[in-house]
This record gives sequence, C-alpha cells and structure tokens, in this order.
Amino acid sequence: MTSKIKRGQKGEAQAADYLVAQGYEVVARNFRHKRAEIDLIVKKENWLVFVEVKARSSVAFGHPEEFVDAKKRTNILAAAAHYLEETNWSGHVRYDVVAVTWKPKLATAHLADAFY
Repeated sequence: MTSKIKRGQKGEAQAADYLVAQGYEVVARNFRHKRAEIDLIVKKENWLVFVEVKARSSVAFGHPEEFVDAKKRTNILAAAAHYLEETNWSGHVRYDVVAVTWKPKLATAHLADAFY
C-alpha cells in the first residue's frame, strides 16, 4: 500500500472521528457508484451530509480543500444522487469538505456546505 493511500485512510479516519465528536453519525464510508466515490456519508438530525475528505501532510503546496476540483464535485454529486434515490432520503442534503493536515501539527477543518 502506498503512503498516499495510507495517508488518505488515516485522514478519513481522523475526519470520521472529528465528525462523530461533533454529533454526526457515520452512515457509510467509501460509498461507490460507477467511477465516483464518496468518502463519508454522515447524518445529524434531519441532514444527510456527503463528505469529501482531503488529507495532506502539510500546506506547503496549498490547503487540502483547494484540491476538490470541478470533476470531483461532479462525481460526488452523481454518486450522491444515486445514494439518495437508493435510500429514498427525504430530509435535507449538504456537501461538505473535511480537510486534514499533519504538519506542523494535526489540524482538522470542517467546511460545511462547501459546494453545490
């Protein structure tokens, strides 16, 4: 397993722990539909939140959230639409980004309603 994959898995675990501490319930991890993947799907009250996790060792080349490009957003929206249809969700929906960096110290930033 490459260090990039390990860092991604570690970042997703950190993001999930952070969101649970904020009162969210993790509904699904690594939900896939065709070529798209949603890192985390969480729920809080009447909100279903599709979360893209971006993890970087540092911000030397930019903040993690800056790497969620238009193609990634389009793929997440397509996978989310499939999930919503599959589960017949009738509450509110939001698309968030959780950015995790490790250097100079661990930092987790939650950007609610990051795109759509």
